[in-house]
Amino acid sequence: MKKLAIIGRILFALPFGIMGLNHFLMTDVFIGMMSSFIPGGAYTILLTGALLILASVLIVMNKFLKTVCYSLAGLLFIFIITIHIPGLYSANWQIAFIELLKDTGLLGGAIMIAQYSDVLKEISAKNGKYKSKKQ
Repeated sequence: MKKLAIIGRILFALPFGIMGLNHFLMTDVFIGMMSSFIPGGAYTILLTGALLILASVLIVMNKFLKTVCYSLAGLLFIFIITIHIPGLYSANWQIAFIELLKDTGLLGGAIMIAQYSDVLKEISAKNGKYKSKKQ
């Protein structure tokens, strides 16, 4: 059970690390996706990339899991509202729809990991033997 939790955390964090790197490597593409009312331009893209990489590393390390996952869920919600929903009204609405579905799924996963982070820590502390608090 413990090894599966580690594998699950790594697989969940991996896309955020890759997306964070993409924010640094393909800044021009992300600037083109930004809505006109988001301030900062390239600085906002680079800051977002750094935050995604930091979140990925902290999730893999199992540090500040609840805070990181709730913050990540908030960031994904902002992406959905400011980038993907307006993108549905553009010529490339199919890509925006796929990105909307992807980020919605990741948002749900981040909320679920944050909710169960206490249980995951208990499992890790007891070497895979979980005892319910109600017993």
